[in-house]
Amino acid sequence: MTLTLPTPASPLKIGTRGSPLALAQANETRDRLAAAFDLPQQAFEIVVIRTAGDDRQMIAADRPLKEVGGKGLFVREIEAAMLSGDIDIAVHSMKDMPVVQPAGLVLECYLPREDPRDAFVSPHVAGLADLPERAVVGTSSLRRRAQLLVRRPDLRVVEFRGNVQTRLRKLEDGVAVATFLAMAGLNRLGMAELARGAVATKDMLPAVAQGAIGIERRDGDSRVAGMLDAIHDPDTAQLLAAERAFLAALDGSCETPIGGLAERTGGQLRLRGEILRPDGSERLTDDAVAPIEDAAEMGRAMGAGLLARAGPGFFDFKT
Repeated sequence: MTLTLPTPASPLKIGTRGSPLALAQANETRDRLAAAFDLPQQAFEIVVIRTAGDDRQMIAADRPLKEVGGKGLFVREIEAAMLSGDIDIAVHSMKDMPVVQPAGLVLECYLPREDPRDAFVSPHVAGLADLPERAVVGTSSLRRRAQLLVRRPDLRVVEFRGNVQTRLRKLEDGVAVATFLAMAGLNRLGMAELARGAVATKDMLPAVAQGAIGIERRDGDSRVAGMLDAIHDPDTAQLLAAERAFLAALDGSCETPIGGLAERTGGQLRLRGEILRPDGSERLTDDAVAPIEDAAEMGRAMGAGLLARAGPGFFDFKT
């Protein structure tokens, strides 16, 4: 099939949030498509869409995301723009994506995954193991909060959101002595030097799909599907098949502290998963290896197994 390629007069419209990281990811997508089809950058248009998650009045700095909409908070308006035809594709951080897409949309294109680990960021503390007793640590992630408290129940964890610059300013102002960001985001922004180092996955298992970029399109749009095939990374797709099946089996969201990471080991995939009580009082883990073609089934089985071990109320917040 001969593809009808975009031109400067009729560009392919790429929808994204307006944060520096979201724009970096949209630009990477544009550049990969331009290189794959020998097109000028002007054949693509970056369309910034404001989402509910970008509304500073709705998302106050001390309000947990679970109270205002969870994962879908950062994608609903973008998906609506695609369904209405205002944009042609949408670029997402996969860790923000619900496991089920709205009717009429398809998410099956992934760029090569960046470093999935968490980054330890602090102006004064060298690393996770060096946090002083009863130190104040800032994070908006329920996963990171629970992972910290299961290791160090003496720590005080406070709500901590905003872009990289905002979080650094909070650290300098003494709101907390340390925080965590995704290494992938820092790498994509050219700001890796801000991290004291990447946290070993044995110490903090990352969020499912952390470090991966997904590109969503309309179902039935064969032209866009053909273009995205040229930049799709099958290796990342196989890893995410295991991780997102694991998350789906757990009905995971921003309200559930879940870590999961799939990695290649020879010709097979290894999946590590964990679930935690929100207060960090308990952690359940699993570790499995399976053939690559069984990635999704391995993820589903692990999620179902952990859920059965957890029992009712495991993710409930204690008052």
